[in-house]
Amino acid sequence: MHHAYNGMAATELREAVWQKSRHSNSQGACVEFAKLPGGDVAVRNSRHPDGPALIYTPAEVEAMLLGIKDGEFDHLIRD
Repeated sequence: MHHAYNGMAATELREAVWQKSRHSNSQGACVEFAKLPGGDVAVRNSRHPDGPALIYTPAEVEAMLLGIKDGEFDHLIRD
């Protein structure tokens, strides 16, 4: 695989095994994650699987997940 970069077509990440949350809804409104060789994590919109992927380092994903678990982003889904 060539170097992964932000905005590349998700279809170019041929080694990626995409996973979405079991909490995703039936309309497919979800993001999908894939761990890449070398440890980075790719994220794509499940409704546009051929669209762009964002690439994050393990440290960036860890910071995001810890913030989610701590409720720091709850205001984004609540009125």
